[in-house]
Amino acid sequence: MVKCLKKFAAFIFMFAIAFTFFSPICVNAEEERTAVCVQVPADWDAPCVWAWDEDGNNAFDAWPGGETENIPDNDGWYYIWVPSWADHIIVNANEGNVQTKELVLEGGNAWITVKDAENAEVSYDSLTKGDLPEYVEKFVIHANVPESWKTPCLWAWSAPDGTNAFEAWPGAELKQGEDNWYTGKAPIWVNSVIINANEGSIQTEDISVDPAEMWITIEEDGSYDFSYDDPNAVSAPDINVNVKAPADWSAPCLWAWSAPDGTNAFAAWPGETLTEGEEGWLTLSVPGWINSVIVNGNEGSVQTTDISVETGKDIWLVITGAEEYQVYYEKPADTAGSDSGTNIEGTDAIEAESSTEKVSDTAEETQTAASDTKDEGANMGVVIVIVVVCVGIVAAAGYFVIRKKKS
Repeated sequence: MVKCLKKFAAFIFMFAIAFTFFSPICVNAEEERTAVCVQVPADWDAPCVWAWDEDGNNAFDAWPGGETENIPDNDGWYYIWVPSWADHIIVNANEGNVQTKELVLEGGNAWITVKDAENAEVSYDSLTKGDLPEYVEKFVIHANVPESWKTPCLWAWSAPDGTNAFEAWPGAELKQGEDNWYTGKAPIWVNSVIINANEGSIQTEDISVDPAEMWITIEEDGSYDFSYDDPNAVSAPDINVNVKAPADWSAPCLWAWSAPDGTNAFAAWPGETLTEGEEGWLTLSVPGWINSVIVNGNEGSVQTTDISVETGKDIWLVITGAEEYQVYYEKPADTAGSDSGTNIEGTDAIEAESSTEKVSDTAEETQTAASDTKDEGANMGVVIVIVVVCVGIVAAAGYFVIRKKKS
């Protein structure tokens, strides 16, 4: 009897420990999301949604944000699922060249009717018919095809069970980019793809893939090569940005990015704090591929306009006001009252009325959301640890009681 109880107690204890380790992972695995449905003017092509929270955490890596998809049986309506914590929204289109002002959501699925750039209305009552498509996590596939491959499409499925991602061959048409690169998305549960063209009459062989962003280069005969590293990624040695800012700009920071693609050097506004250098200069090392900067201070509440700079060169900036600055590519001998630098007009600023006015329309990189789901996962872990300890104590107590009675 004692041996059985000991085995049972050990089983319970080990199960509880395993549950402690794995349950927080399960709790955090699926982030809560909200549907944003948009109806845009007829001349707004390929609408996208840029989303963030009041702390400057972004839902998407780069402007113009996440691409929307058509809502079936609802002409003119598009949808996208965004993290629920991202309650600040900008709807944009035409590769980010037209956009609404900032819209602050109150929570829950939202339907946004855009009349023009200045007029957009938000409703929390459904304005579309039928159920919205469920959220499906997807990964991006880029394909570089020969010029003779017209209207390339993506076909994707799960092997060996044969579940298809699209209803019928040749699959989903890929979106054309630059230099014969096309882009599409597939659900993360697929492990096999085919790139085809000319109404499916030419194609690659079956390509086994992992569910991660990838680049496929296709030759005229259909042979291919692919990589999970971007072959077009910009690479350059780091450069130093040196700044002299107004005396009343406390803790000056630097925000830096690459325009027009919107790749940012830092995760969230206001960027990185400049550090004390020599001769009164503030300095910071940044990737050499950046071509646009903003200097800001007072926790991002004061800032310059967008400043365009040359790539790959160390920079010296003398800031005397939000619109007044000089740019140098060699250290100036005397910056007091100097007018030998270049005063550059700001470009591409987002027309938002809150803290996002401090960020260019290239936007910040990388979502670092601290969602309630994560907090719940951490709390669940604490609770489970307590339960495990209690189970262990009870099991141990039961064992010693039985031993005592037997003796």
